[in-house]
Amino acid sequence: MNSYSFLITLFIHLEYPVFSEQDFYQVKACCSFNGPNFNHVEYIIRSSFNKNNMMEYNSTRGNWIGFTYYSVENSHYWNTDPLDALKRAMQKKLLCNDNIQVIQTIGNMSTTPTIRLKSVKHPYGRHPAMLVCSAYNFYPKQIQLTWLRNDQDVTEGVSYTDVIPDGKLYYQFHSHLEYTPTSGDNISCMVKHFTLFEPRVIVWISDDSFTEEEKTQIVVGLCALMLGLVILTSGFIYYRKKSALYNSICQGEDIEET
Repeated sequence: MNSYSFLITLFIHLEYPVFSEQDFYQVKACCSFNGPNFNHVEYIIRSSFNKNNMMEYNSTRGNWIGFTYYSVENSHYWNTDPLDALKRAMQKKLLCNDNIQVIQTIGNMSTTPTIRLKSVKHPYGRHPAMLVCSAYNFYPKQIQLTWLRNDQDVTEGVSYTDVIPDGKLYYQFHSHLEYTPTSGDNISCMVKHFTLFEPRVIVWISDDSFTEEEKTQIVVGLCALMLGLVILTSGFIYYRKKSALYNSICQGEDIEET
């Protein structure tokens, strides 16, 4: 069995306002399963305030670490508290170790999505181009698809379908991007899924990436290449015919002398 490295949010995912509607404190608890038989399990807790890291607990390291003055003081207090260590050990058992069989089952059924990126005609005949990025035959259901334009996230002109079951076990998912082609644009589709150890990026190569002058040069070059091939082929045929005629005449002379 291959080695797996899964990060599953199982326990806590709290997000609530602290001082105002714009301030949020967030806590996440995760289980990471590694190895061919998930023989290494790591329990991780992370807290943040307004997306800034505050504290982190790691069962492999066995302690808390803080990233701010207040959280450093707090982590030192928790690291010296024997009851806190018992709490983390119990959480790891209940949330991680007791769910290994379930995670293994998901891992055995999981399949990597097949990804396709193509251009389609706009259903309403509008001028802007439309691309569709599709993911097929994947499991489990959770999947994330993002459009990138020159390595920047694209949100305008983007639409998504529901995650569609194929009828048995697998799913498919589609996203459309409506955009106005611009010379030099780099459009790509990035897919994140449970079975992918890193995001997969599919780059769209369009004829619109060439300028009119470059297109003209390409057409002229192709025409010159075709003309050269025609001349070369004609010369080769002429040479073969002439060589065959010469050989025939020479063979006839030899026969007469004999």
